[in-house]
Amino acid sequence: MTQLEAGVQVEAGRVDGTGPREAISHRTLRSETLLVLALSLGASGVSALIRFIGSLTAPQALNEQAARLNSSAAPGRPWLDLALQLFYISTALVPVALVAHLLLREGSGVRDIGFDGRRPWPDLGRGTLVAAGIGSAGLAFYLVMQTAGFNLTVEPESLPNVWWKFPVLILSAVQNSVLEEVIVVGYLLRRLGQLGWTPMGALVASSVLRGSYHLYQGIGGFIGNMVMGVVFVLLYRRWGRVGPLVVAHALLDIGAFVGYALLAGKVDWLPTL
Repeated sequence: MTQLEAGVQVEAGRVDGTGPREAISHRTLRSETLLVLALSLGASGVSALIRFIGSLTAPQALNEQAARLNSSAAPGRPWLDLALQLFYISTALVPVALVAHLLLREGSGVRDIGFDGRRPWPDLGRGTLVAAGIGSAGLAFYLVMQTAGFNLTVEPESLPNVWWKFPVLILSAVQNSVLEEVIVVGYLLRRLGQLGWTPMGALVASSVLRGSYHLYQGIGGFIGNMVMGVVFVLLYRRWGRVGPLVVAHALLDIGAFVGYALLAGKVDWLPTL
């Protein structure tokens, strides 16, 4: 009876997650990391490379071509457009849910990478400062690269002027920030460390990945985001939290999306096509 009861307790522990956990092999960690990237930003990197090759082989110069973000999904049908926009935003976060599941499986969770609400005000303050510093430098770098012909003309939004335009742009910015910082910084650095990568190797991998899926914008988009990736990895290692990085990234994208919507065609210094 004692052995039977012990067996029942072990099986119960396996079901509810409270029992002893087996060590996850390097092969499993490697496979799951590749699958997560293939379902999310790794695939985006390949797509961006293909699009960049298409831009390079087009008859127009790079700065005469547009890289469009947040476009209408159903022109002339605002309610269908809204439904599709919300669908795309929500499904883009599925890889984050997968990462949360995989971290729970190993006995940790997104809390261990600092994606939680334990320190909202420090995260907000740090993220705001980071966004202010990177935002100004990033805008200047983009304008220089676009003028020099190394970057496409980025159009951060081209949604119709309907009531849901700005809420959708804000949601899109938040989705980008959560997806990228949780996967490219928190999850990837954790997995590469478990796989025995050196800190420098992991930093390079994370930064190059971040640059790769922005390559559709041109050389400037690749370099600028790769540098941002280096800064974000260093800050993550210092703070041990992706929370401030999510805040910073969200503020940067909100500024880009909403700022473009308000300023495009009204100021001379903002390139448009």
